[in-house]
Amino acid sequence: MTVELKPEIEALIQKRLQSGAFSSVEEVIERALEFLSVEEDWLADNRDEIATQIQEGWDEAQRGELIDGESVRAEMQQFKEDWKKQRRST
Repeated sequence: MTVELKPEIEALIQKRLQSGAFSSVEEVIERALEFLSVEEDWLADNRDEIATQIQEGWDEAQRGELIDGESVRAEMQQFKEDWKKQRRST
């Protein structure tokens, strides 16, 4: 299979190869696809919870109960780190 990549994607792949974490382009792409699959699985598994949280957020916004963007980013980062730890331990 031959694939043409944008220069910025090729640069990302080269960066990963130069880091020494990967030994081939194929390995980089394989890992990227594995992560994509995990992300898609997580979204599918949590679709209802995500929809509920979006609705709750919308309702809070309508009531004027907003929090600042920095706090949201910090909470989301912590959620992501906790989720990653949980996935590694299973």
